Amino acid sequence: MYITKAYSAAGSTSPLVPDTIPRRETTAHDVAIEILYCGICHSDLHTVRNEWSSVMPTVYPVVPGHEIVGRVSGVGSAVTGFRPGDLVGVGCLVDSDHDCPSCNHHVEQFCRNATFTYNSPDKHGTAPVTYGGYSERIVVDERFVLRVPPHLDPAGVAPLLCAGITTYSPIKRWGDIKGKKVGVVGLGGLGHMGVKFARAFGAHVAVFTTSPQKMADALRLGADAVIVSTDKAQMKAHAGSFDFILDTIAADHDINAYLGMLGLDGELTLVGAPETPLQVSAFALIFGRKRLSGSLIGGIKETQEMLDFCGAHDITADVEVIPIQRVNEAYERLVRSDVKYRFSIDMASLKAG
Repeated sequence: MYITKAYSAAGSTSPLVPDTIPRRETTAHDVAIEILYCGICHSDLHTVRNEWSSVMPTVYPVVPGHEIVGRVSGVGSAVTGFRPGDLVGVGCLVDSDHDCPSCNHHVEQFCRNATFTYNSPDKHGTAPVTYGGYSERIVVDERFVLRVPPHLDPAGVAPLLCAGITTYSPIKRWGDIKGKKVGVVGLGGLGHMGVKFARAFGAHVAVFTTSPQKMADALRLGADAVIVSTDKAQMKAHAGSFDFILDTIAADHDINAYLGMLGLDGELTLVGAPETPLQVSAFALIFGRKRLSGSLIGGIKETQEMLDFCGAHDITADVEVIPIQRVNEAYERLVRSDVKYRFSIDMASLKAG
C-alpha cells in the first residue's frame, strides 16, 4: 500500500479539500495509472452532498471521479494488454464478480457485485470504500481499463467515460438510426454528447430545449433543428414525428409532452435521473404503441467500442479545463448549469499544490 494526493469531502456540507489516500500495490492483474484528467459528473456532486442517500448513501470521506484518463505507470506480472506509457481510461466501474449473467453478457454495470470507481465497498481492503479519480494515481484490474485513441484530446476524452457511454449505449442499442428522426431533450453534459453521437450515426437530429439562446450552440454541435419545448406551436408542429428520443433531463419535467412527439412504435429512453418520480400517462404510450425505457452507462466491451467510435469520428466532449483548486467553484457552477458542457480537471494541478 502507498499514499497518494487527492481531494476529498468529509461530509455532505463540507467542501472538497486536499487529502491523502491509500492505494494498493499493483497485483498480478492490475494496471497502475498516473491520472492526467478527470471529468466532473453531476453524480459526483450528488454523491458528495449525499443527495442519493436513499439509494446509494455516501461513505465519508469521499473521493469522487469516474471519468479518468491517464498514462500507465506500471503493470502486474500477468498483464498482457497494457504497458507503461499507454494512454488509458477508467470509467464508472473498477470490478465485478465476472461470473454472473450480467457479466457473461458484457453488461457489468448490472452485476449485483459490481464495484464502482468510488463510494463502493473495497474488496481489496485498502480502504473502507473505493476512492475515485480526484487523485494523482489509481490502481485498477486490467479488465476494467480502457484503451484511449492517442490522437484525441485527453481532457475531452475524460467525460466520454460516463457522459459518452451513457448516451452512446441507448442510441446504438435502438438500432440503425441513419435517416431517422431523433430528438435529444436537454443540451447539457449528456445532451451535447447525444447530439454528437446521433449526428455521427447519420440521424436527423433535433434538440428540445427550454432556452432559445441555446439554438446556435445546438446547431454548431450538429443538430439539424432546435425545438423550444415551451413554445406550443413548435411542439405541435413536430408531434408524432420522432422515431427515437433521448431524454437527458435530471430535473422534474413533463415527460408526456415528449412521448407525444413520438410516432408509431417510437421509443423514448431516459438517461437523466430526476429525484422525484415522473407522472406517465398510459394513453401517451397506448396510442402509438410507444415504448418508454431507461439506460445506465454501458459495459466495458461497449465502452471500448464507444471510445473506438470516437477515435474514428474525432468525437470528444466540449470541456472547460480547470485546476483541482477550483473544484468547489465548479460544483456551484454545475448547479447553475454554467458550463459548456463538462468540466475536466487537469490533475497536474494536484502535484503543484
